[in-house]
Amino acid sequence: MIRAMYANLKRPPRTIGEWLADAVRAVAIVVVIVSLFTLPFTDVAVLSMSLPAVMLSRMIGLRSGLDLVTCITVFVAAGSNVIDLYRAWTGWDLVVHAVCTGVLAAVALVLLDDARVIEPTGRRRTPIVVATMAGLALSAVWEMVEWFSYRFITDAIFVTYDDTIGDMMAGGAGALLLGVLASRLRLTRRDRAAL
Repeated sequence: MIRAMYANLKRPPRTIGEWLADAVRAVAIVVVIVSLFTLPFTDVAVLSMSLPAVMLSRMIGLRSGLDLVTCITVFVAAGSNVIDLYRAWTGWDLVVHAVCTGVLAAVALVLLDDARVIEPTGRRRTPIVVATMAGLALSAVWEMVEWFSYRFITDAIFVTYDDTIGDMMAGGAGALLLGVLASRLRLTRRDRAAL
């Protein structure tokens, strides 16, 4: 599995979508490095949390369009926190939770399929159920991280019961939608190294 991930990572980009996804990855890395010297620790930590996701989407061989959407979404989610868009734009939080959880559910589906934890995603119901469950689980973990950060690191984080439940519902809805799409479309490149 590690060998295949490395092969997918070092494979040169071949399409415009792959080039664009790699460009977003490069920008994310540069922004995190620059933020080390210019932003408070909490903002650096938030931005840094996007790096594993933007790298993992390439390592598992997501289709170029989904890879690009994953990179942009995860980085926009982190950046929105740093520049306070969640407070400035009503509803932005729910949109980002839905889209970000959806693309992360796609990553989870591919990883679970490759690890043979679930049946191949070619069966119509499997991706719908598994993506929704993964999305709800990821949403719950994210809300726990948010609560922990609020409780023990900074009270600048907005945490209320309604916000938490709303975020989890939006994340679950995004993951469900991704599951429906995954039941009809292939999530990975045809020429990827099998994990």
